[in-house]
Amino acid sequence: MSAAEPPTRWRSVLPHLTEPLPPDHTPQAAAGGNGVQVNLPMELVRQSVQRKEFWDIPAEVVDAYRAFRPTPLWRARGFERAVGARVPVYVKYEGGNISGSHKLNTALAQAYYYARAGVKELVSGTGAGQWGTALAAACAMFGMKCTIFMVGTSLRRKPYRGTLMRTLGATVHASPSGLTEVARQADAGVNSLSLAIGEAVEYAARTDGAAFCIGSGETYSILHQSVIGLEAAGQLAALDAEFDAVVGCVGAGSNFGGIALPFFAAAAEAGTEPPLLVAAESSTTPKLTRGTYAYDRTDATGTGPMEAMYTIGSSYPIPDSHSAGLRFHGAAKVISAMRHRDEIAATAVGQVEALDAGRIFTRGEMVLPAPESGHALAAAARLAGAGAEGNSAKGNSEVLRAEKGVVVCVSGHGYLDLGAYQQLMDGELSDEAPDPGALRLAMGDLDRVERLAEVGAGAGHVR
Repeated sequence: MSAAEPPTRWRSVLPHLTEPLPPDHTPQAAAGGNGVQVNLPMELVRQSVQRKEFWDIPAEVVDAYRAFRPTPLWRARGFERAVGARVPVYVKYEGGNISGSHKLNTALAQAYYYARAGVKELVSGTGAGQWGTALAAACAMFGMKCTIFMVGTSLRRKPYRGTLMRTLGATVHASPSGLTEVARQADAGVNSLSLAIGEAVEYAARTDGAAFCIGSGETYSILHQSVIGLEAAGQLAALDAEFDAVVGCVGAGSNFGGIALPFFAAAAEAGTEPPLLVAAESSTTPKLTRGTYAYDRTDATGTGPMEAMYTIGSSYPIPDSHSAGLRFHGAAKVISAMRHRDEIAATAVGQVEALDAGRIFTRGEMVLPAPESGHALAAAARLAGAGAEGNSAKGNSEVLRAEKGVVVCVSGHGYLDLGAYQQLMDGELSDEAPDPGALRLAMGDLDRVERLAEVGAGAGHVR
């Protein structure tokens, strides 16, 4: 790969995991024939399960990547000065495409594979709108219809996200929409990414020629995002940059996985210690810092596969925030398994701190980050400064600190999030802490995963 060319292969972390991922469980409804079936193109299935390290990127997808990749990486000296950093902070910026985020990396790949499989329409749910916009753009590029269910509170705050998706040819519904049974059965006032995804799953299942697709938590989507870390590694080497920490924000995990896991794979291959890999999550949705490792559903229908994940419970009423892209109850199963083995670290950030970090970054670097990316920037500032407080997978608190340098992925721009920044500057922004009792209730009946090796071998799960 030259400095002016995007990668032509994705890199999987699966060959470097010391234990197999726990198998998915099929809910009773699906097992009895009444569940919603989500059919994947076989290549996406293979990318999810095979322990193959490098996967050729289809030529059509590489050509599409060339419109915006490689993405820039630079040393954020203005940000360093503003936060009093002791060590360099390097930024990998993914916001310079039509979707405004890293989501286009997997949207293009998925649209390509679904189109080859004969699918005519892709349907999905979106939180902050980056994924919906990316999928709308990818469908337009590959000649497919697109239907998006967007979390209603987020769409009302950011109506131009809907406008952009419609400009790209997509049909956009605010969730809960009233178009699906899962929405009609939802509690009044519920606005969640899980519900939006559930509506998309149900709608796709009853629509001829349509298929549901997802942009963040699945293993294949994290594989597609490896272009971020692969590019970053080459760019950092060209700068002779020293670093010992890599940071990304986490909703389900594709952005964090994209920037961090290629560094883990490279270290495993070389037999060296990987950098500290830090997942920055929203304090309103603290699955990696306060959740439990258990089997949980991925959407509000409850008919898709139950996956082993760090979760606060799919029934937990997540407090509202401007970082809708982080408001998902669970983390990807690959991220969760690595978290369980303490191969990655996690820290929680409130939206006030996140947006303030975004404001500081804007003034220092002349780039406006999305609120989600502000969480990663806040964590990077802590790591490069006095150190950040995090939690290990075993529940122990720890101080996370970089001694050489920090690499952080700014996963998207915030130009459609200016209302959040206005609230910050007007002093109207606050953080709503999760309710401990509600967390315990939502996680109480989940089947917990204790021993990965036994579960991976088919020994079942334990409470």
